[in-house]
Order: sequence, then structure tokens, then C-alpha cells
Amino acid sequence: MTDNFPGKIAVMGGGSWATALAKLLMSNCEMISWYMRRDDRIEDFKRLRHNPAYLTDVNFDIERIEFSSDINKVCAEADTLLLVMPSPYFKDHMDKITVDLSGKAIVSAVKGIVPGENELITDYMTRRFGVDPAKELVISGPCHAEEVALDRPSYLTIGCSDLERAKAFARCIWGHNTHPVISTDVDGIEYAAVLKNVYAIAAGIVHGMKKGDNFLATLVSNAIREMERFIEAVSPRPRQICDSVYLGDLLVTAYSRFSRNHNFGSMIGRGYSVKAARMEMEQTAEGYYGTKCITDINEAYGVDMPILEAMYNVLYRGVSAPKAVARMAESFD
Repeated sequence: MTDNFPGKIAVMGGGSWATALAKLLMSNCEMISWYMRRDDRIEDFKRLRHNPAYLTDVNFDIERIEFSSDINKVCAEADTLLLVMPSPYFKDHMDKITVDLSGKAIVSAVKGIVPGENELITDYMTRRFGVDPAKELVISGPCHAEEVALDRPSYLTIGCSDLERAKAFARCIWGHNTHPVISTDVDGIEYAAVLKNVYAIAAGIVHGMKKGDNFLATLVSNAIREMERFIEAVSPRPRQICDSVYLGDLLVTAYSRFSRNHNFGSMIGRGYSVKAARMEMEQTAEGYYGTKCITDINEAYGVDMPILEAMYNVLYRGVSAPKAVARMAESFD
């Protein structure tokens, strides 16, 4: 790393995860920029001194934040862009950008794949905007935004092919109860972040069906092996699947009451239709979109993924949850 990384950091997105990460940055950075799509949300934020829609108990020193709804202005003035938009809307935001991003550093906290493109966020940013892969980082869990906001002990993994760059960004989010872990497995971290949401929907479904803890534990143990098979096929390299960024993130997303994907699946398990469950959700269940993206990608690899297949059948083919779960269970050991 030879540039003055991270320089001026811009938070791109206004949801709960963006808010939690902004809180961490504010503990270590003098100033940040913050892009939010809606001017009325920005004005409410300034007046209330907290995000009016997400994590409303977290207060900010707004004098140290440069808010803007002009995505090109924010991108032009920042050195590092922290991308925290929900994956289904990511491309819509990127389509608005007309300024040159090729010299920027990118930190993706999106935890998803670009729908319609079936690309990882880092691959998309390189192809479309010419971003140097050595300047691309990813940030992942196991970590819920709500617990970061509550200042509970949290371990975040920072992935980058340039370890010095990963360490530099880790210093920006370090805190008394926040412990960054460094990795070079950028692709593996991104794929795991998508898959754990898919498996959390499955966990929610079996919870909603009252299948019990024994069955849920078997589901999760099979899910981590399925995750390992897929990631090894698409990005072969040495990795320990039991590391917190893989297994830990799967566990917290599959079991936690904060997990929107688990809650989405639980509604389906209790008898909601997929459409009704999606309408009931106040926040995006990214595993819904991730299920289709990973299914499409796996057509080229043919990895045995019975849990993914079961979720695709429920979410996109209209198969009933009991029927899909029963067939999925036949593959368990």
C-alpha cells in the first residue's frame, strides 16, 4: 500500500448496517461523508441527531458529518467509498454515478450479489468502474447492526488482497468492543455472506414449522458443509470454514432474533405465502435475492446444494415449505 489510504471516507447508504458502521467510523475518524438517497431523511437526521428510521437510539455528532443526497458529489470528494446499500437496490444507485471511480478505494459491506449480473460486488466495481482489485475490501460478520449499536462485543472480518490496506481500515472501525479480524479471502467472504442469508431463511422456515432444536442443528451443520463445497468450487484456495466469518456468520444469522432472513423464513414456516412474508417485512431479506443469484451461478458448477435447491423451490417455484423441507431432509447426515 503506497497511497494515503483510507483518506476521506464516505458511507453510502442509510440503513441499519450503514448506521452501525458509521458509528464505528465516528469513533476513529474526524469527519465522514454520508450519502443518503432522500433529502427529507437527511433533514430529519440533522434535526434529531440520529437516523430517523434505523437504530434511532444511536446519537451522532452531526457537525462531523457531511450529508448529501447527491451521489456524484459524495463520490467525487471521497477517497474511500463504504458501500452499504441492500443488494437488490445496489445497481440502481450505481447507475446514477457518472464520476470516475477508478482511483477510489472501495469497501463493500453489501453482503450480496448484484442481481441481474450475478457478480460479486468487488467484481462488478472492477468491471464497470475500473476499480483496482488491490484497492477493494470487504467487511463481514458475524455481526448484527443492532448489537454494534448496543456496543456489544463484536468481531468483524476485513478482507483485502492487500493486508496492509486491510489493517489500515481495521483501525478505522476498531473499538473497545469491536475487534477486526484480517483476511485475504475476498471472494470467499463475499460468497459466504450471501449463502448464510439463504441458510438463515431455511433455519427460519424449520423454526416456524416447529421442527425443534435437534433438526435445526442438523440443518446448520449440513449448511456449513454445503457452503464449503460451493465456495471451494467457485474460489479454490486454503481457508478454514469454521472461522468466524464463515461458520460464525452463519450461526448468528440462522439463530438470532435480529436476523431478518430468519424472521422472513419463520413467517413462511408458519404458513405465510412468500408474497405475504415479503410484504410483511419492514427490511430487505437479502437471502430471497441471494437464493436466485447463487442458483444461477451454480448452473456452471453443478455443486450438490440440496438446501439451496429447497429454498429456490419454496421462494421461486411455489413448492410448499413442508414438501421442500421433507425432501431437503432426505439429504442430511
